[in-house]
Amino acid sequence: MHPPPILQSALTCPQCGFVATETMPTDACLYFYECTGCHVLLRPKAGDCCVFCSYGSIKCPPIQQASGCCVDITTSSTS
Repeated sequence: MHPPPILQSALTCPQCGFVATETMPTDACLYFYECTGCHVLLRPKAGDCCVFCSYGSIKCPPIQQASGCCVDITTSSTS
């Protein structure tokens, strides 16, 4: 049994360095996040499932629980 996930994560903008503490959803991945400092739209890095896994101080709840994330972005395709 896993301990409950940590829900607060500090997102750091790679563009301007602004840090914002946000509450992570437990039932969905956050694919986009607008930086409060410079308003750039953050997207997950290649291989990451969400902006918290890419730019957060804490990985998203599904990753913390070792249950994988919401979607396997490496196998999704557009037909």
